Parts: sequence; C-alpha cells; structure tokens
Amino acid sequence: MAISRKFAEYVGWCGAVAIVSAYALVSFNAIPADGWAFQLLNLTGAVGIIVISILKGVPQSVVLNIFWAAIAIVALARLVIK
Repeated sequence: MAISRKFAEYVGWCGAVAIVSAYALVSFNAIPADGWAFQLLNLTGAVGIIVISILKGVPQSVVLNIFWAAIAIVALARLVIK
C-alpha cells in the first residue's frame, strides 16, 4: 500500500521538527543527551526524513538517516539494558 504524497510530506516535516527539537532541547539543557526523549526524537525524526527522502528520490538522505536511526536504536537498547 503506497502512502499519499501529502502524508509523506507531513511525516517528513514532523521528522525535521523532531530532529531540530532534539538538538535544541539538548543544547539548552532542557533534556539530557543520554535520555529517552533525545533518542526517541532522533529516531522518529530519522524515520520521518527517510519516508520523504525515499518519495523524493534522495538516496544520500536515506542512507544518512538510516545510520541516524540505527544509532538511536542502539542508544535506546542500551537504556533498556541499564
């Protein structure tokens, strides 16, 4: 089932907002860099950017955000193991 272009645009913008929010919140000490909120924002942001990048055919962004998401997943797993 293909997603609509409008929905993919929405998901992509949400992803961008999530990543910028994560960076801003950590930069201003509102959340810790080693916490759940930061990693979840990075993960959801990366997934959103992957969706829109696939639709628009931007492989560099897809690859970058696959790594971004993988780092967030590993960090989240480490939080679970703690």
